[in-house]
Amino acid sequence: MVFRLTLTLLITLTINTISAQDITVENIWSEYQFFGKGVDGFRSMNDGNYFSKLTKGNVTKHKFSDYSGKGDVLIASKALQGIKMQDYSFNADETKALIMTDTKSIYRHSFSAVYYLLDLSTNKLQALDSTRQPQTLAMYSPDGEKVSYIYKNNLYIQNLKTREVIEVTTDGKRNEIINGTTDWVYEEEFAITQAYDWSPDSKYISYLKFNENEVKEFTMMYFEELYPTPYTFRYPKAGEDNSKVTSHLFSLNTKTSHSIDLGDYEYIPRLKWSNSDNKLILQTLNRHQNDLKYHLCTIENNQPVTKVFFEEKSDTYVEIDDNLLILSNGNSILRTSESDGFNHIYKLDFDGKSTQITKGQWDVIEFLGIDAKNKTVYYTSAENGPIYKTIYKINIDGTKKKAISPLTGTHNANFSNGMKYFIKSSSDANTPSIYSLCNNSGKELNILEDNSALKNRLANFTTSKKEFIKFKGHEKELNGWIIKPVDFDSTKQYPVYINIYGGPGANTVSDSWGSANFMYHQLLAQKGYIVVSVDPRGTMYRGANFKKSTYLQLGKLETEDFIAVAKELQGYDYIDATRIGIMGWSYGGFMTSLAMTKGADYFKMGIAVAPVTNWRYYDNIYTERFMRTPKENVDGYDNNSPINFTDKLKGKFLLIHGSGDDNVHYQNTMEMVSAMVSSNKQFDLFIYPNKNHGIYGGNTRNHLYNMMLEYTLKNL
Repeated sequence: MVFRLTLTLLITLTINTISAQDITVENIWSEYQFFGKGVDGFRSMNDGNYFSKLTKGNVTKHKFSDYSGKGDVLIASKALQGIKMQDYSFNADETKALIMTDTKSIYRHSFSAVYYLLDLSTNKLQALDSTRQPQTLAMYSPDGEKVSYIYKNNLYIQNLKTREVIEVTTDGKRNEIINGTTDWVYEEEFAITQAYDWSPDSKYISYLKFNENEVKEFTMMYFEELYPTPYTFRYPKAGEDNSKVTSHLFSLNTKTSHSIDLGDYEYIPRLKWSNSDNKLILQTLNRHQNDLKYHLCTIENNQPVTKVFFEEKSDTYVEIDDNLLILSNGNSILRTSESDGFNHIYKLDFDGKSTQITKGQWDVIEFLGIDAKNKTVYYTSAENGPIYKTIYKINIDGTKKKAISPLTGTHNANFSNGMKYFIKSSSDANTPSIYSLCNNSGKELNILEDNSALKNRLANFTTSKKEFIKFKGHEKELNGWIIKPVDFDSTKQYPVYINIYGGPGANTVSDSWGSANFMYHQLLAQKGYIVVSVDPRGTMYRGANFKKSTYLQLGKLETEDFIAVAKELQGYDYIDATRIGIMGWSYGGFMTSLAMTKGADYFKMGIAVAPVTNWRYYDNIYTERFMRTPKENVDGYDNNSPINFTDKLKGKFLLIHGSGDDNVHYQNTMEMVSAMVSSNKQFDLFIYPNKNHGIYGGNTRNHLYNMMLEYTLKNL
């Protein structure tokens, strides 16, 4: 009897031990156990009642209101004759498909690909243009009779009936002239790669031309051959010359291009046609990015005619985003602006009259679209707090605002044509994403993906709950989160690992699923660390004043806040005040470098991955948006560059960089190394040959995180 009870207890303990596995870096970055599933290849069909998606190599068609998981096959994998489809799009009447394959990254957003045309009725498959491959940015014309694409910096149009190819431009040349797509800095900082668009009647194409000849070249070395290979591209650093960008209109009837006169400007960050008539909106910005103009371009006698119908100015800078929609009435647009101190939606008429639709001391995050028939606008906002993202609907006159997702957590929506339905992705800090079908009132109709397999895997591992907390900050209360060890004991003292970013445009404190990063922080908690993150001044969704408070002084207020957080943590009874570490990537690496120098008295260890160390080395669109030029703001650049404060370094400091980083150049780390050598400071350094800003590929991430873990265990 006693023996049997003991044996039963032993078996129970063994099962519990097996079911509560320890997390390893290999689980995260070699076996990829904690990456969830999404909905691949979602496309709304034209009628707005059906959608297509990728299903086991096929493209299948499904009804929003009656989803069963099974769908009609629109594109069968066998019809592709062995081609691996990576993306697809349909023509106007959905009788043909453009198949994308063999994609290769160029920079962060851009890529080249080989495109094929597939007739859905006959399954006939043929290359889009076998003599000009690979292409980029291929797309159907609105009438579905033509396909446009870029090849070697020139824009082409193919007539699908006659197979005639029209050369829209012929002067494209690498590192000199770009047509229809963008240069490096536009892609990175304005998040735009497609710099051309079709008119709704398919008779015109508007496009941008980049003349890069005055932009200085930057060269990286790739260490793959007997002799290293140089890669040279145009990269305008702070204060340096930009590409000369001009706008053009090509007529398919006359096969000629006309320049679009936009007056004086430095940048053309956006161009967009109306969906109903030949009205084109172009935005221009000055060099300081604090004067945004909206241009309306119409066509008269085959010639473009433009006028400025609205202008927004700021004492700091004006944000550029994709929150722009031309209404079906053809006389107005919807846009977002921070002009009242918070980001809100406005209706802007072409006569310059502006009407505010959303109001309140909270930020609209993303404009999702408008149901024109019912005059209802859909958007996401941080109305319930900057850590949350909620989906809302509101009448265009500003009445009847309603949340159509839960108020907490993070929710995104991808709407159907006509705005009848949407796919919602929802997660919170401790729960992986769920993808559901909803009607436009927010009612869930069905689940597309609940990530149950990931949740079942997570149940086998020991994890702690991520909790949201507040820090006092240097001047303002700050949002943060904390993860404690599973066996946390408030009578003991623990080391702290602070994970940061801290820069404009990205928050680390969000009620959303953190995937691999979340599990790495769980691993640290498993090893006995308390893990913390905080969003300092200068971060998002707390209004324009909070976000823009760091203007002309990037790094100053953020460093003050991180030091204030470290001081506050030192006062917690359960924290070892002598063992506080900090880690960040990119802007977070910049902040880590400042924390380890200016804040050397408070941080025992720091890990800076791909850090900016002097804003003079970074690109001009990003840097000058917040700092103006080095000549205009010498003190702002010098007083917050960690290379100028290396003499203060005290703790253990690890620098990590990819030698092929086209974004934050390896030069930043080399200058930091030189400064620390001059200051006679010891430090640690690791370089990943040929790796870009993301430092990934093969076993790279697994190696990187194992190295950071070992460094933390040894030095914190």
